[in-house]
Amino acid sequence: MTAADVLEVLAVLEGAGVGVWLDGGWAVDALVRKQTREHADLDVVVDLTGMEAVRHALGAMGFTVSEDELPTRLAMTDARGRSIDFHTVTFDEEGGGVQRLQSGSSYRYPPEGFAGMGEVGGRRVKCLTAEVVADCHYGYQPDDKDRHNMRVLSRCLGIELRAPYVDD
Repeated sequence: MTAADVLEVLAVLEGAGVGVWLDGGWAVDALVRKQTREHADLDVVVDLTGMEAVRHALGAMGFTVSEDELPTRLAMTDARGRSIDFHTVTFDEEGGGVQRLQSGSSYRYPPEGFAGMGEVGGRRVKCLTAEVVADCHYGYQPDDKDRHNMRVLSRCLGIELRAPYVDD
């Protein structure tokens, strides 16, 4: 997934009226305003109620559903091998986004977590804040990409790391 791919997907989704925030590795790179590694996919947070518009808009681009774990997440891929992972939320009265997890529990993205702004390919984009991106990297066994993301957040944006990232 290249920077041009990210911008194309964001433009199509925004054109379809879908609010979208970068998450994961592309959010990290957007926040530091440079690409720090190659990306196999694009992680985004969207409102669960917008998923029909997402399917329609990206379907017109050749994307099809590859994993459906709604209401938690949905993944779409295209023939070019581009992959998008949608983390779906329901917004509460305070502006927080509640993601219902497969375990039956939930994760709440705080309202201020949606205030992140970054840059991809010279274009300003909405993303989760560094604090929320970092918080989402906890609670599971990290891989090399996760460790890279957290090092970048720490070194470039001053995010304080905790286990399992403190020895990196």
